[in-house]
Amino acid sequence: MPEIVADNISVVESFELRESTRIEAEYYQPKYLRIESQLKKYITESMGNLVDEIRCGPFGSTILSDTYVESGVIVARPFNIKNFSLEYENLVYINEKDCFEKNLKFYSEGDIFFSRVGDVRCGVVPKFNQKITISPNIIAVKIDRKKLNPYYVAIFFNSKYGFPQIERALKVVAQPTISTDLIKNLKVVLFSKEFQLSIEKSFSSFFELHKKSTFLYSQAEDLLLSELGIKDIDFSHELCYKVTSADTITANRIDAEYYQPKYEKVIEAIKNSKFGWCKLADKITNITDKYDPKKEPEKVFKYIELSNINFSVGVVDGYLELKGKDLPSRARMLIKKDDVILSSVEGSIEKVALIDYHHDDCLASTGFFVFRSKDNILPEYTLALCKSVLIQKQLEKLSSGTILTAVPKSLVKNIIIPDIPKEAQKIVASLIQQSHSARRKAKELLEEAKQKVEEMIEKGATGA
Repeated sequence: MPEIVADNISVVESFELRESTRIEAEYYQPKYLRIESQLKKYITESMGNLVDEIRCGPFGSTILSDTYVESGVIVARPFNIKNFSLEYENLVYINEKDCFEKNLKFYSEGDIFFSRVGDVRCGVVPKFNQKITISPNIIAVKIDRKKLNPYYVAIFFNSKYGFPQIERALKVVAQPTISTDLIKNLKVVLFSKEFQLSIEKSFSSFFELHKKSTFLYSQAEDLLLSELGIKDIDFSHELCYKVTSADTITANRIDAEYYQPKYEKVIEAIKNSKFGWCKLADKITNITDKYDPKKEPEKVFKYIELSNINFSVGVVDGYLELKGKDLPSRARMLIKKDDVILSSVEGSIEKVALIDYHHDDCLASTGFFVFRSKDNILPEYTLALCKSVLIQKQLEKLSSGTILTAVPKSLVKNIIIPDIPKEAQKIVASLIQQSHSARRKAKELLEEAKQKVEEMIEKGATGA
């Protein structure tokens, strides 16, 4: 076996290279050799001997976005793999008939998905009421449950003893790529069934808290809309409506989409609120100051992108850690605890999140609005407004019909909101706080499960 001579140096004999299919230096980094050595202390088995099936997603042109429907068979995509599982939100669907015609395979609770290209991830499939198929850049694994617990597998391959195996074996050409053969050769430590079951129980608690979080947020949103008397208003798209030439002159817009009746219904509902109304700018400060991380090239920053936003309950689900010199030019918005960030990019304005203490002083993309609440408005209430139809439809109107790819930030001054007193805001804010607390606890459970697996390996325990 190659010899580690320093933290960043290992020595590989030429005969060892002849016995391997890999000759690049990165493959023999000391960190990988240490993991390989540590795992040899345990009973391990290759994934290929522990599964019923390993299958790559269909050919790239088999599932096209123009075949998506409102409901049907879930199409799991790489970025749907979050928190060591397949997320419940941000899903797309295709008709079951299409699946049969294209000979697509179905997957279910307990199967394991790996994202195949780019940001490689691993997650277990939770319980869904719909059938599930996979997109081209997913590799699906059906575990032989008599031999291995799939929930334990998901945690193991997100641990510091599992994921580096994937990282080490990646084929990097244009971008990192994994294959079915790579997965077959991954090693898993075979702890006892009882220990693996304890990991599954952590997942069960995670899913329960996740559902509780979503339910609590839904309650908060329903309460807000009910209090304003607009919960049952139909804001659907209309095919036919009339607009006068005077209206087009006043608005300086001639695109038909801008005059959709649903937008006017929102404005009327706000102006008819029993609380009265005001400008959004009266309640929040729209932060436009930019921060240049390039001035601190070696400092490591936490950077939040659109993909890190869980829009169902309005939280940040993750971030990238990069040095100032490696950050993209758009990473220039310095955000603080209790800020609400909202995508200004057309097509993703539903991406809204409240910044908690874990993400204080993170950098965000310039593609976000950064709203900082003033004294007379609670940040959780600002989140609820920004995620609700009240602001979402106004943003749609401002962006519709233009050739721009984002809502002009100068137009935020035109947005109006109901002027709900702070005491009334507190009820909505309390539900959102409970929702976010449940989401944090859920995430902590999986982190604790991961640490449990890592500690078992480090302490030389058997898991009996």
